[in-house]
Amino acid sequence: MSHFAMRIDTPIGALVALVDADGALARLLFPHQPVPEGVAWDDVRGAPAAAQLAEYFRGERRSFDLALAPRGTDFQRAVWDELRRIPYGATVSYRALAERVGRPGASRAVGRANATNPLPIIVPCHRVIGADGTPTGYAGGIGAKETLLALECRTV
Repeated sequence: MSHFAMRIDTPIGALVALVDADGALARLLFPHQPVPEGVAWDDVRGAPAAAQLAEYFRGERRSFDLALAPRGTDFQRAVWDELRRIPYGATVSYRALAERVGRPGASRAVGRANATNPLPIIVPCHRVIGADGTPTGYAGGIGAKETLLALECRTV
């Protein structure tokens, strides 16, 4: 499947949106993540994601209205669907997230699904924190996670 890429400048660095041929957002890459070979750079196809992310970072958007095409297992998709139900400005623990997906003993598996979320920020995995209330593990780095949580707390 071919993807189209667009670089998006944000307060947490330049992200890269990968959009599929149908215009759905397939991945959002952090600055340190490599862009797959063979993508075509196309600012037009990535414009809706760029516009909504800009609104989010300005504190004007609390949820995203984009066509999404994440690829994952049924379990991963269930976790990612549940992540989208965490309200803006709120956090939940990995244990609570595991309970929400009907797997109360699977905190580690939920953590792994969270870590492989292909659409960070859009599917807000940054809202999942450790049992002690501290931000833990984030593909974009703890600093990025703290920035996102602080942004949401300021605009709630």
